Amino acid sequence: MRIFFTFIFFLVLGQSWAQDAVFSQFYAMPLQLNPGFAGSAFAPRMGVAYRNQWTGFGSAYRTYGAFYEQSLERLNSGIGFNLEGDNAGDGILKSNRFSAVYAYRLHLTEALDIRLGAEAGIFQSSLNWDKLIFVDQIDGINGISYNSQEIRPDLTSRTSLDISSGLLLLSEKFYLGASMKHLNTPREGILLINDKLERGLPIRYLVQGGLELVVKEGNKLHPPSFISPNFLFTSQGPFQQINIGAYAGLGSMFCGAWVRHTWRNADAVILVAGFKEGIFKMGLSYDATISRLNSAAGGTLECTIGIALDQDDGLKKRKKRANLNDCLRMFQ
Repeated sequence: MRIFFTFIFFLVLGQSWAQDAVFSQFYAMPLQLNPGFAGSAFAPRMGVAYRNQWTGFGSAYRTYGAFYEQSLERLNSGIGFNLEGDNAGDGILKSNRFSAVYAYRLHLTEALDIRLGAEAGIFQSSLNWDKLIFVDQIDGINGISYNSQEIRPDLTSRTSLDISSGLLLLSEKFYLGASMKHLNTPREGILLINDKLERGLPIRYLVQGGLELVVKEGNKLHPPSFISPNFLFTSQGPFQQINIGAYAGLGSMFCGAWVRHTWRNADAVILVAGFKEGIFKMGLSYDATISRLNSAAGGTLECTIGIALDQDDGLKKRKKRANLNDCLRMFQ
């Protein structure tokens, strides 16, 4: 398995493009989607996520995430912090991103708001050279030797500035957003195999949107029940994918189902279930791979935990006075 990851690693280095991971439970990590979500919940909100992709390959690809955001009511603004980490090949290649997020709210009409978001931070990639296995280390009789003629590079990590922006349109019934990540195309390459790596991390374009259809109104004791049909489109370099499905909030429980499709083939069916009790929310999801990778790659597991400090009566009154459009229960 380690030899497999070594092959995949150099295969990736030889390409001109790389692709970010996107959480299947995208609503649980809103700042990863669009910096315009900062402050959209009004109450302070935070969350963590863990994703184990393609479990059939062991620890092939793991992604971590954490965020915090809150509204600055008097400034019509929101602020937040976002942390993401990727671990590929059981530690062979790692990347981390930390950023600060700001969003400004424009109240267009009684039924429509627009949020303009900006994000700036650092992107770091690192290579664990000692975990790589090269062809001259493989002996058909004695197994793997730890002596290789390959020369360790002087540079095994890189840190770059990373800038993103976003736009989010909100009403009481729908949301629609668009964002661009890595506007400055930060360099992530460590081994300069060819000049194509100089292009840096390509811009990631995201478009997201959805409706909120209330099935049963809530009260002080019970949250409302609703259905949110939605979509998420992502494009980065030559890669495109779209998630189409629906999220259902059923009192304190929720569930959802999406189909993820690339431009070439259907990739996975995503199933989600979880619960929300008080300030806590927890979700579990499974991506059932339906592409030709299914027999080898297996599925993808993901777990998210969120905390929304929205149970205070005074906070609820201030939110009502602020006349905020709120169709984002799915994200809260």
